[in-house]
Amino acid sequence: MPTAAGLYYFAHQADVLTQLPVILIHGAGGTYLHWPPEIRRLNGQRIFALDLPGHGKSDGVGRQSIDDYVQVVLDFMKDAGLRAAVFVGHSMGSAIALTMAIEYPKRVLGLGLVSSGSRLRVAPAILENTADPATFPLAVKTINDWAFGPNTNPRLKELAAQRMAETRPTVLYGDFLACDAFDVMDRLSEIHAPTLIVCGTEDKLTPVRYSKYLSEHIPAAQLELVEGAGHMVMLEQPETVSSVLETFFRKIPYRPGM
Repeated sequence: MPTAAGLYYFAHQADVLTQLPVILIHGAGGTYLHWPPEIRRLNGQRIFALDLPGHGKSDGVGRQSIDDYVQVVLDFMKDAGLRAAVFVGHSMGSAIALTMAIEYPKRVLGLGLVSSGSRLRVAPAILENTADPATFPLAVKTINDWAFGPNTNPRLKELAAQRMAETRPTVLYGDFLACDAFDVMDRLSEIHAPTLIVCGTEDKLTPVRYSKYLSEHIPAAQLELVEGAGHMVMLEQPETVSSVLETFFRKIPYRPGM
């Protein structure tokens, strides 16, 4: 995997400059592998799937605010030579994408908000358990139990738990602090980029009502509900999510050099 601004990232057709650039941003405690191959290798798009600092193969330390993660993404774009892109974020990644659209609208060609919300409050028990290495395994188990829909393959849940357990407790704790402080409820009307909102109907961490609120308050938003999926909707039903994203991307006008 290549690097830019100190971040490891997966790239698909990165040199095909005529194609729409898409940056995939994972959620709390995640890595680029939270985006399945069906999305990472989507035909007709330049895809950049990041490992945020301290996550996956990226060195460094995690951040404790969404604004700090936004700066990380801006640094990546500068180093990678990207003036603007479509941002597709999952959970915490969607908070980064939303903040980008509000604070840096010229850098945002479109938004894909997966398992998202205008606020991302974290249960106090999860914050407490991630802060203590002794209770960190309990936090991972609790998050994993809540993150998937009822019909998820047990092997998928097992792999997800293993990956999150590999995250340093300080990194996951910082991610959840960033999520807990995030709140753009009063600024959604400022977003004018084309926006796709994707949510599983069985999402317990960012319930459907969060996504409906986004769709009702972002002027150019459309909402797609994925029946039976939970918070990790893109891993649970990758074909459905990739198809919805592909259709959305085709509607976004793009000229090389934008």
